[in-house]
Amino acid sequence: MEASQKAWELENAIKLVDPHRDALYAYEDAEQKIIRDDEPWKRDPHYFKNVRISAVALLKMVMHARSGGSLEVMGLMQGKLAGDTFIVTDAFRLPVEGTETRVNAGDEANEYMIQYLELCRANNREENIVGWYHSHPGYGCWLSGIDVDTQIAQQLQGPMLAVVVDPDRTISAGKVEIGAFRTFPPDYKPPSGRGGDEYQTIPLSKIEDFGAHASQYYSLEITHFKSSLDSHLLELLWNKYWVSTISQSPLFTNRDYSNKQMLDLSHKIRNAQLQFTALRPGPVRSGKDTQLEKIVRDSNKITSEELTGLLAGEIKERLFNGVGTAKGRGSS
Repeated sequence: MEASQKAWELENAIKLVDPHRDALYAYEDAEQKIIRDDEPWKRDPHYFKNVRISAVALLKMVMHARSGGSLEVMGLMQGKLAGDTFIVTDAFRLPVEGTETRVNAGDEANEYMIQYLELCRANNREENIVGWYHSHPGYGCWLSGIDVDTQIAQQLQGPMLAVVVDPDRTISAGKVEIGAFRTFPPDYKPPSGRGGDEYQTIPLSKIEDFGAHASQYYSLEITHFKSSLDSHLLELLWNKYWVSTISQSPLFTNRDYSNKQMLDLSHKIRNAQLQFTALRPGPVRSGKDTQLEKIVRDSNKITSEELTGLLAGEIKERLFNGVGTAKGRGSS
């Protein structure tokens, strides 16, 4: 179990920082008040560039996202600001109603949040709310039109961050699929040609929503950390996460997601074929991100995820099949 935890930490680049003083968890209220009063993010729409998420917060968000299945879930993140960086030290879920395309935080969620923060203050935990997270089961980490509107409203209240976790792709890839975002002010126009965000597979049914709002926000660089303060809590969380992971097969757990991925890919191939046939008389276009190149990358990604699932199944079979049989034969 310890080896699997270390492998997970290595895969998600979680680093031990400041093991003696645990400085990232130290919260200075006066320091945070100076930063919030200065409000440098209002002068520069791209002020925030980085996010550092603790291993405990990351694991909590992933476990919450996985528990929702095909429904979206939502929660909040606690932490502080350090220059152009959000430091997320913890996360907690909200009791919200979720569908396959959205989450709605009502009065119950607001009351829960207030009670939770009051309990934190009573236990000398002064971290502020620094953002919200929600899941996108199977369709990647980006902000929909509803998400953009929610984040704009959140940023009016102060420096807030939006994080998206894809539990289906996390299970398939074996690595947490996560993105962190900030929206631009409504009257701000980003420079043309900007958008060096990493390529990701977007389902055909979501491409229109993705493209319509992609220019209204930007992504932040995410890194992860752990410290001696959270080692015990991380171990307790990992025990639950590890049992859930080891007892499931990615191919069976994610079979609906895999089927949808392949069906979506077939539709994209069909559309590309029709467009190519219609443009046949003219010259064939070439470019870095042509439609065919994206389809090839999508198919390679699906293949890689399926191979990962097959490999995981083979390893579990060799580890656990026949466990106890030799002992049983010896005692007979």
